[in-house]
Amino acid sequence: MTVEQLSQVDAGFLEQVEDASRRYATRTAERDGHMEALEQHGILYADTQERVNNRLNRLGVDWAMATAIERTPETATTGTSLDLDRELVSTDLLVLERFMGRNDLIGIDYLEGGFLAARSVGRITVRSLGSSHHGTGFLVSPSLLMTNNHVLGSAEEAAAGVIEFNFQAGVDGRPQVPVVFQLDPQSFFVTHRDLDFTVVAVSERSRDGQPLASFGRLPLKEAQGKAVIGELVNVIQHPNGEPKQLALRDNQIVDVLDDFLHYSADTARGSSGAPVFNDQWEVVALHHAGAPRKDRDGNVLAVDGTRWHPSMGEHRVDWKANEGVRVSRILGMIQQFPLSGAAAVLRTELFAAGSSLHPVEVSPPTVLTDRMNGAAPQNTTMDRSGEQHATAGSVHWSVPLHISVSLGADALQPRAESPAAAPAHRATTPSYVGSLAGIGSIDGQSPAERDLAAALVNLAAFSARPYYNEAADLTARDAYYAGIQAGNPTALRLALTQRLESTHERRPAYKPMRLLYPWVDLQPDEKLHGIYSGKGFTPQELMEADAAVEAARIGRWQEFMLHESSPGPEAIEAELDLLEASLPFNCEHVVPQSWFAKKEPMRGDLHHLFTCEPPCNSFRGNIRYFDFSDFDEVVMHGCGRREPDKFEPSKGKGPVARATLYFLLRYPGKIGDEARELQRASLELLLNWHRDNPVGIYEQHRNAAIAEIQGNRNPLIDHPEWAEQIDFAGAWP
Repeated sequence: MTVEQLSQVDAGFLEQVEDASRRYATRTAERDGHMEALEQHGILYADTQERVNNRLNRLGVDWAMATAIERTPETATTGTSLDLDRELVSTDLLVLERFMGRNDLIGIDYLEGGFLAARSVGRITVRSLGSSHHGTGFLVSPSLLMTNNHVLGSAEEAAAGVIEFNFQAGVDGRPQVPVVFQLDPQSFFVTHRDLDFTVVAVSERSRDGQPLASFGRLPLKEAQGKAVIGELVNVIQHPNGEPKQLALRDNQIVDVLDDFLHYSADTARGSSGAPVFNDQWEVVALHHAGAPRKDRDGNVLAVDGTRWHPSMGEHRVDWKANEGVRVSRILGMIQQFPLSGAAAVLRTELFAAGSSLHPVEVSPPTVLTDRMNGAAPQNTTMDRSGEQHATAGSVHWSVPLHISVSLGADALQPRAESPAAAPAHRATTPSYVGSLAGIGSIDGQSPAERDLAAALVNLAAFSARPYYNEAADLTARDAYYAGIQAGNPTALRLALTQRLESTHERRPAYKPMRLLYPWVDLQPDEKLHGIYSGKGFTPQELMEADAAVEAARIGRWQEFMLHESSPGPEAIEAELDLLEASLPFNCEHVVPQSWFAKKEPMRGDLHHLFTCEPPCNSFRGNIRYFDFSDFDEVVMHGCGRREPDKFEPSKGKGPVARATLYFLLRYPGKIGDEARELQRASLELLLNWHRDNPVGIYEQHRNAAIAEIQGNRNPLIDHPEWAEQIDFAGAWP
């Protein structure tokens, strides 16, 4: 049968099938590569590093946590084989292990999420000129429905269509009574043939008077990180117009194109216009077609091996792969339509439905976090995905506004009386989790709660590992420096700088509680020690302290914004500096942040971050290192000795010297351009500290841990002898 002999709907569907088949065929080599990586290395390596990192961030975990889980034996039966505080972290860990294909278990709330998502999916029926056809559609805002272009190709076709919700069996197996709504293309109708989508308005009331709002909506989100290659996706559908059905995790994503996702179809038969979900029940794609199996003559085959005919229904096609249109591409195209009046308002409503943020005239932790991660203050607005964009006139951030902090009366005040004091700003309750609610929350958790939960998961995961594997680290070290030899001091410096930068593949933001405390800075006695004082702390002690600090910063930030009607960039910058100074984390940048304007990746580079209780941090400030003679009159402190522009630490001279020398190699020209910063005259002091305080197992452990997380290493720890052979002077501006 030719395309001309088919109905318009059948012809449109077959055109989409041919296009999808062509795309699938041209991607064979890339797809095979993805599958090989998935088979040999796992889901963390099948997609691009950027996409995997975005996905992990969206799941609320980090690379170190994922790789720690990856290395554990596949024996988990209750969420993990590690000894965790399950009440605190098991949900996140179950999600991660399920994502990585290491566990089939998931929280029971998963079923409730699927049930709620299914309520917004309905069967589309179009009857005109004595014929009819079906498709699947789903609500994407309080007023709008999405389906395929080949299901509803024109406003006239949509005007003859309805959507039926509850066309499904109940828990007793009996059919429920469908609720039928008329489509309303006069209020809104946009369609696109190449991306095969249509968005149309739906009547507010059903034929029997029920409200459309009772069936919820599936918000479309522009944010990255909703799915990666290797993940299993779910499809809720009305195949061939049949009652609602669910293909539960039967499709695996095998390829990601600019506009489309390809997912295998070993068992699940897609349905035109159906939403494709990840395990968090977020819509990742609009299902529209696939690549069918064909006979030698190019005829499409049915699932029983016979030649397929459109009258059989698309669910009878023997698909070898399904194709869905990426949500982010659909939203980008919808934004380009020239709409006005009521239609433009409905489009705005569509994008607002996809955002978890609600506009209020308050600046929140989102900008605080960005600023703490090194972003320069500027006039900005935040778009629907939560990203900031520079604007010319005003400052706006869109966030939920609600916080409850349970802290003691002294918890908001920095403790500076002595380095022996307990870590600053600890919550008075033993467990910080549950003391916060809301601001910038994801799934009901505040940023501080999520950071603490992730940190505790990391702590538990790393506790099962050996502290330092010398043989493995020596092998990694030799491979890392392959091709680099000492000889010419300038050539050696340049070669190391190039290697350090090119291998710095992962650049974690400044969050010491997530990576530094659980593993990187851990000492052989399983404690954290202040780099300048040597005082010991348990990792959980400092994690809870930093979480309380983060919560207090958020509270203070809100107070500031509520009392300032329209603060300018200078006032915002000053307030953020004050927050950091008065509510510091238990962490020290041995190269002070002011020397590099608090920018990333320097700010979060773990090689120069060390545990340091706030009194010692404040005592040092941003003063350069120095060696005092015994007879000098200086200010004495448990953390060291100090004059107005000189500081000598009591402990840690070797590690801080090697960390500073690393910084010079990794970021040449970034410091030393002002007199208050590190000058060439200080080089001899650093080299002396390096020689007099040899590398030990603590620094070897740190270096191996950071290399695993960031990708790069500290040459002064791996090859201490190179310190005298490197032209460090060339690293100054």
